[in-house]
Amino acid sequence: MGRTVMPGTAVQTETTADIATLIPPLRRNWRFQTLWLGSTAALTGIFATDIAYPLVILALTGSPATAGLFGFVQAAATVLCGLPAGQLVDRYDRRLVQVAAESVRVLATASIALSFALGRVTPTQLMIVGALVGAAQPFVGAARMLTVRSVVAPEQLTAALTQDEIRGSVAELAGPPLGGLLYGLARLLPFLFSTVGFALSLVSALVVRTDNTGAAARRKSVAGAEDGGIFAGIKALWRDRTVRAVVVLLFFLNASGAPLSLAAVYRLTQQGAPSWGIGLAMTGSALGGLAGAGLVRTLHRRFRPGVLLLGVVASVVLLVVLLGLVSGPWMIALVLFGTMLGIPSITVLLDVLIFRQVPDEVRGRTLTSVMTVMGLGIPLGTGSLGLLLQYVGGTGAMEVLAAVLACGTAWAALQPGLRAARWPADKAEAGAGAGGATGSAS
Repeated sequence: MGRTVMPGTAVQTETTADIATLIPPLRRNWRFQTLWLGSTAALTGIFATDIAYPLVILALTGSPATAGLFGFVQAAATVLCGLPAGQLVDRYDRRLVQVAAESVRVLATASIALSFALGRVTPTQLMIVGALVGAAQPFVGAARMLTVRSVVAPEQLTAALTQDEIRGSVAELAGPPLGGLLYGLARLLPFLFSTVGFALSLVSALVVRTDNTGAAARRKSVAGAEDGGIFAGIKALWRDRTVRAVVVLLFFLNASGAPLSLAAVYRLTQQGAPSWGIGLAMTGSALGGLAGAGLVRTLHRRFRPGVLLLGVVASVVLLVVLLGLVSGPWMIALVLFGTMLGIPSITVLLDVLIFRQVPDEVRGRTLTSVMTVMGLGIPLGTGSLGLLLQYVGGTGAMEVLAAVLACGTAWAALQPGLRAARWPADKAEAGAGAGGATGSAS
């Protein structure tokens, strides 16, 4: 693909390879790498407390249903704030949105550490903090993703997104064992660690400034009568049958996949595993995500998007059943490894098929609309799993989750638009970018 340069003189074109030589390597983009490091610190803290919260609730109440309720409250807050977050980041300075939301996460999590120090932690406080942290998540996530797009060259966007997948896997690899270890030393430590992570992410948002010249235009567009308002993203994605099928299938995947960490923590607790062993088992997901990030380029080149998505979700159905049958940290870690292998490819698939195809003035709302619809499965799945664990046990609960996901997969497989979906014309360039991402992250 050529590009015209130096307007006003002779028309001159450059090949994609020539353009690539003019763009500094992603590893030298200090703004992206600063955001990446801050977000990695915050995400590591989140994974550390993902272990600590259910352990604390089980210790205080002895009820897996209450632990499931906590997950429901946190995820429901995320879903409810999704559409307003999209409207806000399309309308105002995305950096300021991220700073404000990150400040909420810092203060809320710090209050738990302080309460532990004073010996006054209650399940009610945990629920409130969970709701605040969950509510802040879509604001931070949407603002950060759009900020990344403003500091990364389009030719390197897939590489940056794949490095972000590595970020998630690194955080998931380090967070759970750290959370389990810190919880074993003192219950306040995982929450103190998470507070520091959120604070580092806040500092990175303060340091990295972007060109905000498009903010006024976005505000004008959002205020326009034909803009569609807060539901513009929902309307846009629902008109496309292929995108609709993708989002609905990922709703089912979240409903069955998001609660797996709670299921693993509960089962290992019932088996008498130590907190550090539970944290170690959770690293299986992280290792699977890291391995899956290296498969993005290969999977996107070999399979059409619909076939890839259906294949990944079908494999998760089998692994969810298996999770209800195995025991011990190592076996559970192995199953969790398998569930995450295809997730990075799906995440990049979403960006290629959806987010790159919409204009910037509605991109925030489209992004949060997709995440909101998919995210509805998280509170429903997590809340239901808590009840299932309490009344039918670990094996039965996993069978129910697998059945739900199998039904969603069967419905999606019958959608002709999904089966026939093709990659956009620039898919080859996206694959090339993904191939360079692993090196930039190392």
